Amino acid sequence: MNVALELVCASANPDKVAELAAILGDVGVALLPRPPEVPEVLEDGRTLLDNARRKAFALCRATGRPAVADDTGLEVDALGGRPGVDAAVYAGPTATYAENVAKLLAELVAAGAAMPAGRAARFRTVALVAWPDGSETVAEGVVEGWITDAPRGGGWGYDPVFAVGELEGRTFGEVDAATKHGVSHRGRAFRRLAEMLGQTG
Repeated sequence: MNVALELVCASANPDKVAELAAILGDVGVALLPRPPEVPEVLEDGRTLLDNARRKAFALCRATGRPAVADDTGLEVDALGGRPGVDAAVYAGPTATYAENVAKLLAELVAAGAAMPAGRAARFRTVALVAWPDGSETVAEGVVEGWITDAPRGGGWGYDPVFAVGELEGRTFGEVDAATKHGVSHRGRAFRRLAEMLGQTG
């Protein structure tokens, strides 16, 4: 497929970059690596849109090129929508994936949330392209599921504990990357973004 558009990636998370490159590559958008000299952007916004916008425009200003960023939240009904926008740092600013998962599972046990009905959750991603002229293109993707009582499979982030009905109750950690991208919040957001950019292949 011919590449029709190149976007600088605002993320420095290698797991996320690999996912985005795979998703966008399928629709003819090339992801350019974040320049190492560009400092980390403080993600202190209170919404996913705030954080995606801050990251994308910071990279756009630094490079003079269109830049893409996203932010993802995990909303668990039994926890009042937490961890939400704080999903990546739920157990602290330097928390590992395992520490975030452990905190989430412990809080659900403390809340008496039973499997699966009491553990309903959703992943929400906001993807945003910042353009050098100051305009932006925004898309959102959501996938509904539930939190399992223990990790299953591999993956990263909350993948081992997020089960999806569309995957016959398997977690994101139990399926291959292509299968995950086909139904995931991030896959949906970025495919929608690509459609909005006219990159439908």
